[in-house]
Amino acid sequence: MDRRRLLSLALFAALAPAAAWAGKPKDGSEGDKKSGGTSYIAIATLTATVVKPGGRRGVMTVDCGLDIPDKALHDKTQLLLPRLRAAYIQTVQIYAAGMPQGPPPSIDYLSRELQRQTDLTLGAPGAKLLLGSVLLN
Repeated sequence: MDRRRLLSLALFAALAPAAAWAGKPKDGSEGDKKSGGTSYIAIATLTATVVKPGGRRGVMTVDCGLDIPDKALHDKTQLLLPRLRAAYIQTVQIYAAGMPQGPPPSIDYLSRELQRQTDLTLGAPGAKLLLGSVLLN
């Protein structure tokens, strides 16, 4: 057996156990843990461009999620997630475009409008919007 083949075989034998454990959590449980419980759906970060004082451009980011205890509505929401996210992005971008320079964003207005979009998109109440953070950079 030549040395290259022997070396590659030894390297494969050394790395095989590490590759087998690469995707598993260190505590031995199966799969990734989902934050927020089984009724929670995390929404990817929403972003919009804002004009900061002095004419510079900035970014507003909104982190949010949905709490839906009803199993049927939860499953429907999973299917409508792309539409829901598009409605959220449009709402945040329209708000950011008209936001006055200087004062911080109105969390009450954003939460009310995003909750309204949630109810309109899903066609029924029962999903509660949870805001994580609203940041201006």
